[in-house]
Amino acid sequence: MDNTSPQARTEQGQSSQGQAIFSDSSGPLFHMYIKMTEGEDEKMTKRWQKDADGILIFTGLFSAALAALLTVSVQDLKSNPQDTTVFYLANIYQLLADPNISRASILATPVQPPVFFPPKSAVLDNSLWFLSLVISLTSALLATMLQQWAR
Repeated sequence: MDNTSPQARTEQGQSSQGQAIFSDSSGPLFHMYIKMTEGEDEKMTKRWQKDADGILIFTGLFSAALAALLTVSVQDLKSNPQDTTVFYLANIYQLLADPNISRASILATPVQPPVFFPPKSAVLDNSLWFLSLVISLTSALLATMLQQWAR
């Protein structure tokens, strides 16, 4: 337990409000330093906000262009229903064109269209497009968070 009086604690380097008391003359220097750094900090946050605005504009335009490209290129990953139709029409034509085929053999062997595998180039292209979109949207999110933080 500390039995020293408040006056004795003040004399030892602490005020009664808990603030430090310095006996040197550095107070005006620190006051001038704080004023100078506040101006620099304000300039820096304004630059950050302007940079984030530019990033948001660019990522918005880039994401819109990517979305348009993705809507076109994602079609390469799905089978074309016209190919299935052409396959069945070709089978029907062969059956009608050959009179030697019996009806029993037609019904016994079900014909299935070939299994669709997307081209590797389409898979790679779409993977890169989607990766670009994710990076762009992540950049927009980070720029928005930077703007919120700088305010």
